[in-house]
Amino acid sequence: MFSRSYRSVVPHPHQFPSQRVAPGRAVAIVLATAVLTASAILPASAVNASISAGISAKKTAPDPAAGHSVRGGISDQNFYFVMADRFNNGTTANDDGGLGSDPMVSGFDPTRKGFFNGGDLKGLQDRLGYIQGLGTNALWLTPSFKNKAVQGGGQLENSSAGYHGYWVTDFTQIDPHLGTNAELKTLIDAAHARGMKVYFDIIANHTADVIQYQETASAPYISKATEPYRSATGEAFDDHDYAGTQDFPALDPATSFPYTPVVPAAEQDVKVPAWLNDPTLYHNRGNTNFAGEDSLYGDFFGLDDLFTENPRVVNGMVDIYKAWIRDFGIDGFRIDTMKHVNDEFWQQFGPEVLSYAKEQGKDEFFMFGEVFDTSKSVTSKFTTKDRMQAVLDFGFQGAARSFASQGSKATGLADFFGGDDWYTDADSNVYQLPTFLGNHDMGRIGTFIAQDNAGASDAELVERDQLAHELMYFSRGNPVIYYGDEQGFTGAGGDQDSRQSMFASQVQEYLDDDLLGTGATHATDNFDTQHPLYRKISQLAALTAKHPTLRDGAQQNRYAADGAGIYAFSRIDARDQREYIVALNNSETAQTAAVPTFEAKQPFELVYGDAAVEAKTDAQANLTVTVPPLSAVVYQAKGRLATSKAAPAVVLKKPVTAAGDADRVKVTADVDGNSFYEVTFEARTAGGGWQSIGTDDNAPYQVFHEVSSLDSGTSVEYRAVVLDNAGHTSASESRTGVVGEPTQPETVTVAGSLNTELGCTEDWQPSCEQALMSYEPTHRLWQLNVPNLPAGTYEFKAALNGTWDENYGVGGVLDGPNIVFQHSGGAVTFLYDHATNVISAAVAGPQPAAVSVPGSLNSELGCAGDWMPDCAQAQLALDPADGIWKLSVVDLPAGNYEFKAAINGSWAENYGLGGAGNGSNITLNHDGGPVTFRYDSASHLVTAH
Repeated sequence: MFSRSYRSVVPHPHQFPSQRVAPGRAVAIVLATAVLTASAILPASAVNASISAGISAKKTAPDPAAGHSVRGGISDQNFYFVMADRFNNGTTANDDGGLGSDPMVSGFDPTRKGFFNGGDLKGLQDRLGYIQGLGTNALWLTPSFKNKAVQGGGQLENSSAGYHGYWVTDFTQIDPHLGTNAELKTLIDAAHARGMKVYFDIIANHTADVIQYQETASAPYISKATEPYRSATGEAFDDHDYAGTQDFPALDPATSFPYTPVVPAAEQDVKVPAWLNDPTLYHNRGNTNFAGEDSLYGDFFGLDDLFTENPRVVNGMVDIYKAWIRDFGIDGFRIDTMKHVNDEFWQQFGPEVLSYAKEQGKDEFFMFGEVFDTSKSVTSKFTTKDRMQAVLDFGFQGAARSFASQGSKATGLADFFGGDDWYTDADSNVYQLPTFLGNHDMGRIGTFIAQDNAGASDAELVERDQLAHELMYFSRGNPVIYYGDEQGFTGAGGDQDSRQSMFASQVQEYLDDDLLGTGATHATDNFDTQHPLYRKISQLAALTAKHPTLRDGAQQNRYAADGAGIYAFSRIDARDQREYIVALNNSETAQTAAVPTFEAKQPFELVYGDAAVEAKTDAQANLTVTVPPLSAVVYQAKGRLATSKAAPAVVLKKPVTAAGDADRVKVTADVDGNSFYEVTFEARTAGGGWQSIGTDDNAPYQVFHEVSSLDSGTSVEYRAVVLDNAGHTSASESRTGVVGEPTQPETVTVAGSLNTELGCTEDWQPSCEQALMSYEPTHRLWQLNVPNLPAGTYEFKAALNGTWDENYGVGGVLDGPNIVFQHSGGAVTFLYDHATNVISAAVAGPQPAAVSVPGSLNSELGCAGDWMPDCAQAQLALDPADGIWKLSVVDLPAGNYEFKAAINGSWAENYGLGGAGNGSNITLNHDGGPVTFRYDSASHLVTAH
């Protein structure tokens, strides 16, 4: 399940490996997307003068802090995600769940897409061979607990059934429509006998809709500020003060909540275990709007939202799921609606359940959560701060669709994978994340491809579908196949329209679907093992089983075209030390690229795809590859990497507050060398010892340290230790970072030889009013837009507070060299980031044809829905006077909104927080009234004031 605010596929943070800049040289810095080169993505042979001159690798005993990048026990899983009711009907005896023939009682109506259609656990077991034939070694079931059979408006037309499993009443029993507890145990045992694991979809956020409110049926959300919780004695309290503890005030249904919870007599004892029938164990605040506070406390479309801050709920949920591990041998959990449950719940639930599973002999027990968001700064907190093992990679889904289906710039994938370090911590990283192309909520990859390529031939649609799967199987993470995708299923959209049955359907909406790669329809069974997508997925699974480096080897960005074309990356195993090159082409014509590698004159052999069987890197270690249209090729090095003679030098950059999350500190290390290295980062506070905060195995080497438990202003000392491929180590000097947002200066000036052109009385004038930058708090950046700077070669620096006492030059170095800017004339935007002290000049290319602000505010602007990049009312207009795109809204209602900038009416090119391509959504907390949106095509910053 997911929240309305995130139903659109909105890409996520743009983290781009930057070129290293040697201090002491004047350089031109212009923000622009460019083709990746070896120097942009690899440890440079000479990182900078301070490394080579100031630090050398010491010939000493290995540093005990050095370590290998973490690989969870499940970094080799191929998931098959199945909705049991829609897969295979093993017996008709349980179709109505024993509730009789009335569909409004039983929920069974095989002609309706929103009701039970007949599939069951026996049907799943009967088809385990088909599932395993895809190369599947992990079966993931949607929730199979007993559900409230029917919910809705009381008529067939406005009701639906709990066939999906998300309306649980009994957490101890399999839903009778699907079978029995004994049949589940038989299914699990049969899967285990085949070497397959079984994962259960679980819920901790809510139960079925049983609780009603005495005051109203509509129940709009009431905030805690308006009506605080009250103890049974009437004393107001904040529940958050008790979250994560074993204490909680006693509550009374009549006095403790903003609404008075009432349970109908017929359902007083419907929930199991019995503690779930206590209405004081629910939030009782009304329906969520999926934003802000109510995202955690509100009811999902009336579903009863559990009071997960209460230790009775925490302990009760832990006990429920321990029983399924103990009694059934479940191998792991996918956790529904994780983002709508408070952090403290997961911080207790995850470690306790995992520890219990290991006590039961489940050493590789694995849990991953649904966090329906594409911003890595948001999704990663559940694996760092909240101590869970992994989340579903919604960001990958958006990036894969953009590349394989929409033909977007290949640099978009490099940007996406460049942000993977958000997930790196001491015990987990991005390699554990399950990746997917579509699902039961948002829709299928086949649907997206057909929608994005209207009029294309079936052959092209299949090629694009295969390309998406190649990307998913060859890149980091654990691939998930949504049942039916291997048969070319499409559908009209998400939710019920993406939940077709694999057995012959009677649902008219499904019978109208076009299936990719086949002439079959939903009127017959679809278990064709000769379907081109089934065969392709089986081939990919077999190849990655034969070459496990393609599944859990370190992934390094190598090359990306600045447009449709080749994206290439390498995979390398820390033990085997043999490099693989994966190159994917989303262009409709063959493309050739010189792809950087680790070794010069290294012979490679083709292991996948249609390309030259033999290849060899040149003297610069580039491997020239030609990739056919809409396809992929994979090469394997014939030899292993040369063994390092000594560990390279390593230097820490200034630790800074991470853009997008003030509770994280970005710690980056420059490494002097060009081979396979692993860099372990450590941190300590005053009086404490060094503690590992993560190991990174690809450049740029960095972690985003979680510091939310520390007070703002706390100093944290950091160091980095590099481990080379021969076991040598080298440590950096330590550097100190400060927790929290840095105090911004009073003013920032672009001081330089261009000041007179800006209207100053003289050049190099740090107090000139015309050269003052303005602070943009949303992006935490200072900016100065110059509509028309004459052509010329200029030098400049950032001067703070109107004097030269504090100034920054090349690379953000205090009192550093001047920055040289060669300008061809026209508009330019200067940007300064006080977190890094870097100042730069951004020059726009040709203006786009259109700019819009799609977001959760679109319906308020008069659009047909939210997140619509092509909505007429969300379009900005170019102001020729200053080159800024603008949209003035006379009266935007008060609310908490999110938005981005979309270019040319689609999501193919979009910008978010900090002007990042595919970046995080930008938030707007609006009090109501006028607002003007502004977009600068040079910096890509979009603002609302």
